[in-house]
Amino acid sequence: MFNTSLGIDDLIFLAQGAGMTILVTAIAVAIGTVLGIAFGIFRYQAGPVLAAPVTFVLDLFRSIPLLIQLVLANAFIGTVLRLKMSGFTVACAVLSLYTAAYCAEIVRGGIQAVPSNTRRAARSLGMSWFQDMTHIVLPLATRIALPSWIGLALGVMKDSALVYVVQVTELLKSTQILITRLQEPLFLLLICGAFYFIISFPIARFGGYLEKRWSND
Repeated sequence: MFNTSLGIDDLIFLAQGAGMTILVTAIAVAIGTVLGIAFGIFRYQAGPVLAAPVTFVLDLFRSIPLLIQLVLANAFIGTVLRLKMSGFTVACAVLSLYTAAYCAEIVRGGIQAVPSNTRRAARSLGMSWFQDMTHIVLPLATRIALPSWIGLALGVMKDSALVYVVQVTELLKSTQILITRLQEPLFLLLICGAFYFIISFPIARFGGYLEKRWSND
């Protein structure tokens, strides 16, 4: 017979950690997506030469492991700038920029995938650049980029487990705390995985639903 020391309070503690994971992910994905759209459009419109500085910075965020970014950002803000910033704020800021770096590439690729003939037809009808982008390019690019964006959102959710280094107690950190106290690693990791599945599955299914619906339009 299976026995466990896990109690209701422990499950509530894990749920609170899951809530923190959802909150950090939601903030990072929301801010990162807005910044990513802006950076992606700029990179596409400015061309490789003028956009080189922005491209270089985005490449840094994509190339350096997230764990190192979190540690360096926390140390820089506290030691060099001497600012008192909570670990939660640092985590959201770094994850947002990390998300924006990947999202910008997704947006740029989506815009480039829109047929040039479609854009020329829109401009020949007298549409301005802004009208062309908002009514033609971005709706088509969204359909193309959606699967990659869903994958990015799910990846950020899992990468948020690294924010423990800036003293943010998210789902995995909560699990590690309980493992240390209860000494039931396999069972607790199984529950942790179930929490991640519960969070991820609706997002993945909703993305699949939108993709299927748009492909039938």
